[in-house]
Amino acid sequence: MTHESAVPEPANGPAHPLYGYSTATISDALDRLGRNGCLSGIAPLFDDARIFGRAYTVSYVAAGHPAGTVGDYLDDMRPGDVAVLDNGGRTDCTVWGDILTAMASDRGIAGTVIDGVCRDVRRALDVSYPLFTRGRYMRTGKDRVEVRDVQCPVSVGGVRIAPRQLVIADADGAVTVPPDVEDEVAEICHTIQEREARIVDDVLAGRSLAEARAAHGYHLLQRNQV
Repeated sequence: MTHESAVPEPANGPAHPLYGYSTATISDALDRLGRNGCLSGIAPLFDDARIFGRAYTVSYVAAGHPAGTVGDYLDDMRPGDVAVLDNGGRTDCTVWGDILTAMASDRGIAGTVIDGVCRDVRRALDVSYPLFTRGRYMRTGKDRVEVRDVQCPVSVGGVRIAPRQLVIADADGAVTVPPDVEDEVAEICHTIQEREARIVDDVLAGRSLAEARAAHGYHLLQRNQV
């Protein structure tokens, strides 16, 4: 079943106000708002991997008898989408491998985030396809898990992600930004980045770290003001 999403469809990529900010800066901004968007335990396959795009969500459950399909959802995804796969954190079988990497890379999918593991990682490394997962493991998910639903709310790393929700990932991991605070998070990110740059400039010019941090309110940058 495909669910219609109420999430608006603002521009992706460089036109979006959050484009270019690191996950660390976005995490601090979310802290300031008292919102959780950090996907715990999700790490990149390689450090240069980057993702910025809207979630296309897929939810998995244990396979029934007879077993259902592991999903052909890539046929319905658009260039720039992010495949967000909720396999319940399972690390004993994979829901992503060689065929999906080849197709996703060819069709301009922005990357894949899995609450679970991937396999056939050599192709992803060879084509620099961004994969963010709980690890790698060769055992297939066929006849072990099946798709429960697509374009439905899912949970990854303990965080709820709705269809079309913004997902950003880099060498530090992956975050998602709730649609109601995207603009506010962007404004806070701008402030944080600007002040941290001033702190770096000050300490490189010879000022003490304590003085530079105090001058620019370092310890208050991410503090929840609610």
